[in-house]
Amino acid sequence: MNRVRKAIVVASCAALAASVGACAQSERGGEGTGGTLTFGAAGAPKNFDPIFNDDGETFRPIRQMYETLIEHKPGTAELAPGLAEKWEVSPDGKQVTFSLRKGVKFHDGTDFNADAVCFNLDRWFNMKGAAAQSQMIYYADVWGGFAKNEGDAGEPNYKSCEAKDGSTAVVSLNAFKGSFPAAFTLTSFSMSSPTALKKYDADKVTQSGDSFTYNDYANLHPSGTGPFKFDKYDTGAQVITLSRFDDYWGDKAKLSKVIIRTIGDEAARKQELEAGNVDIIDFPNPVDWAGLKQKGFNVQVRRAFNILYLGINQKNNPKLKDIRVRKALAYAINRQQLVTSRLPEGAQVATQFMPDTVSGYAEDVEKYDFNPQKAKQLLAEAGATGMTVKFYYPSEVTRPYMPDPKGIFTAIEADLKAVGIKVQPVVKPWNGGYKDDVQKAGKQDIHLLGWTGDFNDPGNFVGTFFGREKPEFGFNDPALFAQLKAADAETNPDEKKAAYEQVNRDIMTKYFPAVPISHSPPAMVTKSNVKGLITSPLTNERFDTVSVG
Repeated sequence: MNRVRKAIVVASCAALAASVGACAQSERGGEGTGGTLTFGAAGAPKNFDPIFNDDGETFRPIRQMYETLIEHKPGTAELAPGLAEKWEVSPDGKQVTFSLRKGVKFHDGTDFNADAVCFNLDRWFNMKGAAAQSQMIYYADVWGGFAKNEGDAGEPNYKSCEAKDGSTAVVSLNAFKGSFPAAFTLTSFSMSSPTALKKYDADKVTQSGDSFTYNDYANLHPSGTGPFKFDKYDTGAQVITLSRFDDYWGDKAKLSKVIIRTIGDEAARKQELEAGNVDIIDFPNPVDWAGLKQKGFNVQVRRAFNILYLGINQKNNPKLKDIRVRKALAYAINRQQLVTSRLPEGAQVATQFMPDTVSGYAEDVEKYDFNPQKAKQLLAEAGATGMTVKFYYPSEVTRPYMPDPKGIFTAIEADLKAVGIKVQPVVKPWNGGYKDDVQKAGKQDIHLLGWTGDFNDPGNFVGTFFGREKPEFGFNDPALFAQLKAADAETNPDEKKAAYEQVNRDIMTKYFPAVPISHSPPAMVTKSNVKGLITSPLTNERFDTVSVG
């Protein structure tokens, strides 16, 4: 067995064996038993085309309707068969052969097969228009670029997809990339019906200023292969209705309907749960956990597999280009007090931009303990004493890594003011301007954001954040980009681990593009009659196993 092939096998076995959460066991069940589940969501979806999305609140309904070639074993980060029953990686790591399930139907009644797989991959690669390409965040991070880049995407790593026969699809890459084959689990890379994509002009995305408008496929006619299908989305009431897909290839969902209501305010979500108007809520305020348990609700705490950070945009404010100023922000923030007072039991101060369960985590990175005097000193040395920063934080949302955005903002704001930094707060709804302003337009000086890992690979964390130039951080550092690319391309597991450890050391000393804040275990709360829910460390919950008694 050659060195590359051996490394890939070892990495695959490690991925299959390692879990970042307890493996919950549950039978998938047989025929549906009926009933409706009402879920209180923390944020509104952007649209229902997987490829144009990258946030958990949008992915929640998408994950019920769509499936990927490779999935995760429920309750874990282990790879498991999805629409592909099995897959094989070539010795050089540049080709993945998928053996697909037979008898699978899309919601529009058309067949899922190898041609459909290749249609989806070719669609992403050949996407036209700067507006559409700019919304394909995961594609740019994983696949690099397009057949014709119309934005700031890099060199493409996608080469081709060939349908060998109806149930065999061969995907070829231009170079080995460490995130494969696990990247095929990403919700953005779910399989859509080619017929529906063509019928509803799915590639049409228009931009007006900082706003994007999507097509009828994304808004009205999503068509996947999942156990639930789309019924309607009342955008005024922000209520999504899904129904059981009775032609599903596997065990049918137990529920007949799933209703997802957006309730952006955490206190209001809790009140709706207590009133019996919703069956499940996500990301409750940690101070409410004990009280909810006393009232008979089930509080299921996931293991932390995330990072909250204070993002720093170096583009707009010249003072933030100075690394001394960026490090001063870190010294100014009392992260331990924030974790103790604002986050749930089990939360930890972050020292780098990945949790310690990910290979490549470096124990010996430079740390920035709370030191207001050091912060003031660095600000004075950089001529930045009394500087003003435009500080963005989101409303109408709660994230796994950020259970109380306003409270976290308030705590950090007070710390920054204490060292003489003036703060101009800017608050916007999560999918109502915040993400576009921060990630697409880069209007902020500093901001709150974070990440829940998609799979257990260091590139899914630091590579996603800092692997290429992004408006969110406003810097272009070819040396860092090249270092991350080299680490991701390393095929030997030990050398890959060492390479990412050095990346983490250098990020925290030489580059310091943001301030890591914390890792936080998010909870999900259910009524006592909700059975069969399997929580996920990836916040990748599926409702087909759930029943409401």
